[in-house]
Amino acid sequence: MGKTLFDKVWDSHVIEKINDGPDVLFIDKHFIHEVTSPVAFVGLKNRNLKVIYPERTFATADHNTPTINQHLPIKDKLSAMQVKTLEKNCNEHGIDFWGLGHKMNGIVHVIGPENGITQPGLTIVCGDSHTSTHGAFGAIAFGIGTSEVEMVLACQTIMQQKPLKMRINIDGELNSHVTPKDVALYIISKLSSSGATGYFVEYSGKVFKNMSMEGRMTVCNLSIEMGARGGMIAPDEKTYEYLRGREFAPKSEKWNKAVNYWSELKTDPGAIFDKEYEFKGEEIEPMITYGTNPGMAIPLSKSIPSSKESDSNSSYKKALDYMEFNEGDKMVGKKIDYVFLGSCTNGRIEDFRTFASIIKGKKKSKNIDAWLVPGSHKVLKSIIDEGILDILTDSGFKLREPGCSACLAMNDDKIPQGKYAVSTTNRNFEGRQGPGARTLLASPLVAAATAITGKITDPREII
Repeated sequence: MGKTLFDKVWDSHVIEKINDGPDVLFIDKHFIHEVTSPVAFVGLKNRNLKVIYPERTFATADHNTPTINQHLPIKDKLSAMQVKTLEKNCNEHGIDFWGLGHKMNGIVHVIGPENGITQPGLTIVCGDSHTSTHGAFGAIAFGIGTSEVEMVLACQTIMQQKPLKMRINIDGELNSHVTPKDVALYIISKLSSSGATGYFVEYSGKVFKNMSMEGRMTVCNLSIEMGARGGMIAPDEKTYEYLRGREFAPKSEKWNKAVNYWSELKTDPGAIFDKEYEFKGEEIEPMITYGTNPGMAIPLSKSIPSSKESDSNSSYKKALDYMEFNEGDKMVGKKIDYVFLGSCTNGRIEDFRTFASIIKGKKKSKNIDAWLVPGSHKVLKSIIDEGILDILTDSGFKLREPGCSACLAMNDDKIPQGKYAVSTTNRNFEGRQGPGARTLLASPLVAAATAITGKITDPREII
């Protein structure tokens, strides 16, 4: 019987199988940041342990860092302490630390791929749920808790129950103005925010094959939002070309050897999945959320469904009450206060190119506060070098410095209570972007169109 891509990578990393229990899995790469690592290092210190393979761990400051005046001391005392503690811990254990101002600093799930650390066939973990992003390269990547961060630091292994396997296949062609973000929101709306719980998802089909690496990262990033442990896409020529020449990617003879191995990382014919779904690319439209979980999403051309249509429980009406929306409402035309472009979901250079393509030659609506936050300093440099900053500035937008920013309101960038934000992030939970904030998830295209008109706008009406 053939093996799935997931099986090939997982099984090759199992050190020991525990009868009626989890597998002991070797971890190739470990990313840490300032929020979920401090207690793990305290655990090491209390047990008089050192980091076993410091060269396999990479650290950045991103979650609660400011996105304005990063050259100045961090004002928030807790945030400043966490960043300083991370730097101290990394220095003590010989771990690469890319703090504020470092040319390689940025959001943890942006800097891994752009520096070639993320590669096909690896196991990758981080104390952050959206570690699933790295699965776009054919890696097994998932988020872990603080106690597990300590475990990986100490022994480079983790104990994990092997997930079930799901395949989501989408063939056909996407319509114009439909982005990878729309594809992901469409899938989540079909499966629900818990529909893939207990599974690791492989995305296959023409739609994903045609996506850029940035687009694949967006899709895998959002796997967690339908309950999956992670998501992955088989590596191909696009993967190799993306990685070629990057700092931590293999070089010379090692490169050829790596590509030969990577080319074998695909699901065999006849391999069995525990569950499979088929969708058609032509049926996907620009999407937007209307509720308080990513599964509550609809095409911009549709109206908010009734509670009878939604297959939801009483939380459905609670979500609409929180958002102050009604069943049957059209989303297009609703007034918006904030637009946020950024995060590990849509903070890459491709996202800024997409945003700029809509707003070029137009002006930002006066009623919109727009926060445009690059995912890394490398993205920021590309924005400047490619002339995108000039387009943004001419249209009345200001660019911030890299960080997680308003994705999770753990820093200064919080959407005020009661205000509506069209956001390119990954979660629209109650208060996710600030206490009382109301978040509508959408693509960079929808965000750009909304920023120009001041209300939810279908990008097909702008272009």
